Amino acid sequence: MIARAVVGERLAAGAEITGPALSVFWHLGELGEGQEWRVTFRTAAAVRDRLAGRIQELHPWDSPEVTATPVAWCLDTYAEWVERTTGAPE
Repeated sequence: MIARAVVGERLAAGAEITGPALSVFWHLGELGEGQEWRVTFRTAAAVRDRLAGRIQELHPWDSPEVTATPVAWCLDTYAEWVERTTGAPE
């Protein structure tokens, strides 16, 4: 639902969903375990903060994991697609 929303709103050019994965974590002072899915969004730096804010609005958790990995290199045509699709200024 989140992936469809943010791609539809053009905050991301695309999303890749993988999982489920087993997650073991501390939550509210207790050891927890459950299934999680990883969503990798393709977005432009110009809309990154808006994307993160929208994920926080839509996600059921108070503090979802939202991190970024900068792309050191990609094809120019790919970068242009991401920029064009997210409506980021060139």
